[in-house]
Amino acid sequence: MPTLGFLKKKKTKEHDLHDSSSPIENHAGHITTAARSGSLVSASANTVSSANSSEKAGDTMMQNHGPTPTSAPQETLTSRPHTGTDPTQTDGAALSRAEPHHNGSENAVLPSNHQSAVPRSTKGKYQLTDFTMKRTLGTGSFGRVHLVQSNHNQRFYAVKVLKKAQVVKMKQVEHTNDERRMLQKVKHAFLVTLWGTFQDARNLYMVMDFIEGGELFSLLRKSQRFPNPVAKFYAAEVTLALDYLHSQGIIYRDLKPENLLLDRHGHLKITDFGFAKEVPDITWTLCGTPDYLAPEVVGSKGYNKSNILKGKVKYPPYIHPDAQNLLERLITADLTKRLGNLHGGSKDVMQHAWFSEVTWDRLAKKDIDAPYVPPVQAGSGDASQFDKYPEETEEYGHKGSDPHGYLFKEF
Repeated sequence: MPTLGFLKKKKTKEHDLHDSSSPIENHAGHITTAARSGSLVSASANTVSSANSSEKAGDTMMQNHGPTPTSAPQETLTSRPHTGTDPTQTDGAALSRAEPHHNGSENAVLPSNHQSAVPRSTKGKYQLTDFTMKRTLGTGSFGRVHLVQSNHNQRFYAVKVLKKAQVVKMKQVEHTNDERRMLQKVKHAFLVTLWGTFQDARNLYMVMDFIEGGELFSLLRKSQRFPNPVAKFYAAEVTLALDYLHSQGIIYRDLKPENLLLDRHGHLKITDFGFAKEVPDITWTLCGTPDYLAPEVVGSKGYNKSNILKGKVKYPPYIHPDAQNLLERLITADLTKRLGNLHGGSKDVMQHAWFSEVTWDRLAKKDIDAPYVPPVQAGSGDASQFDKYPEETEEYGHKGSDPHGYLFKEF
């Protein structure tokens, strides 16, 4: 099976994987940037190599039109969904405290990307004794994320722990409750799944999927930049996720490479819904990550699903002309001309020339191989793609006085 099922390229001589074009190589996964040479050629199940052909020609996502592939015979692609399992299920049977009738397919794609998911019950669903803490996966202003193992089915999950006192001190009570509510509501192939929540006297706990492949940011940092077809693949998956969120009246407001995780097959999962919010019309909240904030947000001006003020962008010469055109149309200050904010909404973005080779239905089903497969041992709790942090010294599970519990009644 080809690594890049969505690419068709003219056959060219591949560069050595260990050349000077900043390759990423870690046992099972390889991705090589086209810093000097240009495009990509499918090579093997675990390899993506740079080639001499131009990125302007030939990259396609297995549609019936476009350039004819000459690099390799076309193979039938099959989807490889990761079946989700409730942490308190064992051998397929839910325990008495678990919500009944979980369908076990958090990656299932609904027939329409805009269908509403039935909100899941998450309140008080688990307790600390359901899990064994393994290690810290990441830290933040209000707490940290732990890798845990279920004591029932032995599978691995990520538990986000937020310190109530810190959340209250930083005036993030509304955002924290919004995050739980948004994650309870959404269900999509490219969004992380929230399995349940609980709390003790000092902390809030959110049980979510453990996404083994680490942050897209880490991959980008090592690659320096992505070749055009690789950037297109990740952008297309993000587009599908945002299209779904906007169809549910939800704005995300913290899109950045650090919040895009790679699953074991290399597909994206958007995580961290701390700034997500249901917005039927307009909002004024100042929130987000400073490096990625839109000017309207900083200026405390009303905004909705898209927001830009003004500015001039100098594009580097290696950016594909169609990609540059898409960016220019996405960041124009004129709302009446901004792509994604017109009558066609997100569908205008999906129909842009840069995405012309994308077969959206197949991509939504993960029926297209990712350009990079993280080098992880699936299902083993392999956290090698995450940085290491000092572990939490304060014990969890405190009982007694809970001065902030009334603010988080739905946990």
